[in-house]
Amino acid sequence: MDQAARIGELVEPSLNAMGYDLVRVQLSGGENLRLQIMAERADRVEMTVNDCADISRNISAILDVGDPIKSAYTLEVSSPGIDRPLVRLDDFSRYAGFEARVESELPVDGRKRFRGKLLGVEANHVRIDMEGTSYSIPFENVHRAKLVLTDELIAASQNDHNA
Repeated sequence: MDQAARIGELVEPSLNAMGYDLVRVQLSGGENLRLQIMAERADRVEMTVNDCADISRNISAILDVGDPIKSAYTLEVSSPGIDRPLVRLDDFSRYAGFEARVESELPVDGRKRFRGKLLGVEANHVRIDMEGTSYSIPFENVHRAKLVLTDELIAASQNDHNA
């Protein structure tokens, strides 16, 4: 298990208790380490600056006690945004119908990069349509995936906020 995964295991129970879901933990920067905690509200209401501040205070205390990073680092708490990364299997079902980019670690039908309309999930495979051709990518092979910022995604996001 890598360091980001260990940090995720350390902070996720507290985030869940606060009413948030952990989206991603990313550690980057070499000498100037940056720890990014990406979270969203469990009720799917838009995140606010106050939400991020509350998470930051809580996570800082947990990280100080757990001490998973031995050197200095900067903690950054953020929301996933509209063109969010897709990291959990249910993200691919939740955002079915929207355009996404998906990168596979292993080739599927001779390709590793896909951009098209998400069709959801079937038997732990992410399904995506690219110009009329449907691809099925094993979830365990998904290296990176995110929604593509489109007019449809923006409109859906605005409808969610106005509901």
